[in-house]
Amino acid sequence: MAEKTLIKKYANRRLYDTEKSAYITLDDISNIIKQGQQVKIIDAKTKEDVTAFILTQIILEEAKNNKNFLPVPLLFLFIQYGENVLGEFFEKHLQQTIQNYLSYKTFADDQFKKWLDMDMDFSNLAGGSMTELKPFKSFLDLFPHAGNSKDKE
Repeated sequence: MAEKTLIKKYANRRLYDTEKSAYITLDDISNIIKQGQQVKIIDAKTKEDVTAFILTQIILEEAKNNKNFLPVPLLFLFIQYGENVLGEFFEKHLQQTIQNYLSYKTFADDQFKKWLDMDMDFSNLAGGSMTELKPFKSFLDLFPHAGNSKDKE
């Protein structure tokens, strides 16, 4: 994995990207992360790692802009159990669960796209009968262009 981008946080709350030699914002850090780059943020004076604090600020800013960013029951759990129970869960399980979900979602999206790209005429299956596909009819009806040869004319 590539090196982490080192960012210094100054007492005046300004953030300095040491790689680009420029001051940046929380939005800039968010964009760096969205591009797949890792960051490490240290306090310029104490050299303390403040990455978790700054990333939490980014999440809070996103939550402020998107009122339903985190479900209220989850927020209650954060407050109620704090680091006692949730810290271990997040560290050991949640990250892997999210990574697994993203891998599965990417695979499923790619597979579904391949099916749509095949531009299959489902009416030709089973000798013109959709009997074998009957269990999937309600699902296939969501995509009329995928199975209706009349739409192509």
